[in-house]
Amino acid sequence: MRTTRIGSGAGFSGDRIEPAEDLLRRAGLADLVLECLGERTVAQAQQRRLADPSLGYERRLPARFTRLLPLAAAHGVRVITNMGAANPLAAGRVTVSIMDSLGLRGRVAVVTGDDVLPVLDLDAPAWETGRPLREHGEIVSANAYLGADALLPALAADVVLTGRVADPSLFLAPLADRLGWDLADVPLAAAGTLVGHLLECAGQLTGGYFADPGFQDVPDLAELGFPYADVAADGTAAFGKLPGTGGLLSRATVREQLLYEITDPAAYLTPDVTLDVRGVRVTDDVRVSGARGAARPDTLKVSVGYRAGSKVEAEISYVGPNAAARGALAADIVARRLAGMPVRAEVLGGETDCRLRVAAIGHDGSLLDRVADEVESLYTNGPAGGGGFRAHVTEVIGIASTTIPRAATHPEVTFLEAPDAAA
Repeated sequence: MRTTRIGSGAGFSGDRIEPAEDLLRRAGLADLVLECLGERTVAQAQQRRLADPSLGYERRLPARFTRLLPLAAAHGVRVITNMGAANPLAAGRVTVSIMDSLGLRGRVAVVTGDDVLPVLDLDAPAWETGRPLREHGEIVSANAYLGADALLPALAADVVLTGRVADPSLFLAPLADRLGWDLADVPLAAAGTLVGHLLECAGQLTGGYFADPGFQDVPDLAELGFPYADVAADGTAAFGKLPGTGGLLSRATVREQLLYEITDPAAYLTPDVTLDVRGVRVTDDVRVSGARGAARPDTLKVSVGYRAGSKVEAEISYVGPNAAARGALAADIVARRLAGMPVRAEVLGGETDCRLRVAAIGHDGSLLDRVADEVESLYTNGPAGGGGFRAHVTEVIGIASTTIPRAATHPEVTFLEAPDAAA
């Protein structure tokens, strides 16, 4: 039976790069997927784009692609990633520039259409609060979770860059392309979505975030290997990791990842299918089958960014005998001085070495400055031995979630060539 091998090269924006390089060199992949975009990283990307319209893509993209694209070209591996973040077209142009500088030829595809801010219904309720979106403050971004159908036209390229796409869809699209699946075939869409869901967090499937010494021991986490899957035309999949790599791939690690972020095991909503994982079977040799599904929903999840004010974090340390008691006294002083303000004060550390951290979020800059000033004043107005004060203020982009009719989105694909014809 026809099969294809797909690897996971990143599970979040701060992931290691060496396991992805290893997969490209030794795994015999057809496709490598780097999933680097979460709600937090979308917010950070939106902040960068708002400050500079030429930015907003994943900041590690240049470093990653400089190392990965020569390997991908040498081994004939297609690369798919959502490192386009809040500015996929800029990411595409940067990628072409990197390929030019490395002497690589190839086609780059950029998938857009997830930006739905112009058509967002501001009276729609946010899932988190139940209040209309317009009540959350100035809305600065709205990105719909596109599905595999948005990616399929882009897969004629060597490198595919997207913005907000559902994590499993990044894997389902290349599987459907390689294996000739029709995305309207619910059982196959469910099978491919299950594979994507298991691979999307990379090292989390191979023992990362699983290890608990003495209870769930994982060997050589310092050299953790990332997973790949051999997926057959009928949707069954065998998972593996490269020999000589650290980590653990087992029924237990797969079953733990299976339940990750699934609110309803009978109806996990994705843009491609309503996934039912209750009948999934995982064998001792890590073969997975049994995904079921129902028709995809008529709406798509939307991640909405809004200006939530600024955050101040102020800290001071106490060390030596009785440090914990002095830190607790300092926290009490700050709490009394800032009574009535939405402030969080906590003492971190042990009996002889601890640090007071005070944080607050708000729109009034003068009040946030007061938080920092009160902590700094502890130098001579608080317990003995305070030192190492620091404070910083950063803007906060809040995230709310809602839905939008699927018909309101209009994905598009832009192809770029390397070397750049205009160069």
